[in-house]
Amino acid sequence: MSGKVPITLRGAELLREELKRLKTVERPAVVAAIAEARSHGDLSENAEYEAAKERQGFIEGRIAEVEGKLGNAQIIDPKSLDADGRVVFGATVELEDTDAGETVTYQIVGDDEADLRQNKISLNSPVARALIGKFAGDVVEVHTPGGRREYEILDVRYE
Repeated sequence: MSGKVPITLRGAELLREELKRLKTVERPAVVAAIAEARSHGDLSENAEYEAAKERQGFIEGRIAEVEGKLGNAQIIDPKSLDADGRVVFGATVELEDTDAGETVTYQIVGDDEADLRQNKISLNSPVARALIGKFAGDVVEVHTPGGRREYEILDVRYE
């Protein structure tokens, strides 16, 4: 995939929002804090100056990281997918744990977007790897750290 990293359209929007906030709010605030700390005189024993410089380093590092992620991103809009019902990156999949009888819904996303609390699982997770390429009605076996699980795919949506 030529070094490109898949990310959903929503994930890319969140990164762009973060980048804008870092550049228009955080960066100017830390520059002002450094200027304020400098005005207090001796920088060698100025904890506020050191803290502001450390914060500036963090902000500049995060800006570079986010710009790099966006530059390497292959942005995928799940709504525009035409995968004929197959589980692919960006798809939302409704599963039934055949052992427990519980139903769960996951969206398959990139590593940076994964958040189990929001039911977003990484493309590289054992569950997602087992689901990719499968269809509704298929049963998949997943080897997780907690042991073997079996899921039936109830529905595949691109939303």
